[in-house]
Amino acid sequence: MLDWLLSTALTVNGTPMTWAEVLGFGTGVLNVWLLVRQNIANWAVGIVNVLLLLVVFVTYGLYADAGLQVVYVALGLLGWWQWLRGGERGGRLEVSRTTRAEWAVLAVAGVAATAGLWLLLDRVTDSTVPLADALTTVLSLAATYLQTRKKLESWWIWIVADLIYIPLYLYKDLWLTGALYVVFLGLCVAGLLAWQNALRARVAEPVAA
Repeated sequence: MLDWLLSTALTVNGTPMTWAEVLGFGTGVLNVWLLVRQNIANWAVGIVNVLLLLVVFVTYGLYADAGLQVVYVALGLLGWWQWLRGGERGGRLEVSRTTRAEWAVLAVAGVAATAGLWLLLDRVTDSTVPLADALTTVLSLAATYLQTRKKLESWWIWIVADLIYIPLYLYKDLWLTGALYVVFLGLCVAGLLAWQNALRARVAEPVAA
């Protein structure tokens, strides 16, 4: 199975694309599209997606991103549970804003984690992009954590991460994955607008009542 995933599915401009990358593209788009629509199935699709991307990143030496996929599986399970039972009285979770206290914790943890991971990748691995790899890893973790809690600002963090991911993957000749993150960027903007509308509608309900 692993050999098949790493075999060439197609070639773009002379660059071979593996089946893992192609399938990662498809499941990635479906995952974010479901997330934009607040469909809980996004977590199941997302777990499949990160397992495929794990294979891709290990193959191309993006070790922090590879390790990130393992954490994503755990966060996917957490998000699945939170969306089902994390709301008021154990009900469905609704879109909300990130508090100042949450931002403070994320900022401190994010800076410390980025610095530590950067040093680790630079000194222990053969990564050619240790800072970019570390920064995108931490941003992605922060965004995913906030999405497990349906925080609106998670989309802003994803947008920043995607703007770094796109040139990073193109630099690594991961053209299909780079194209995937261009699609992700568009979906993140759509997700931000959709969740803003959902939040406004929910806030307006008591007034309308």
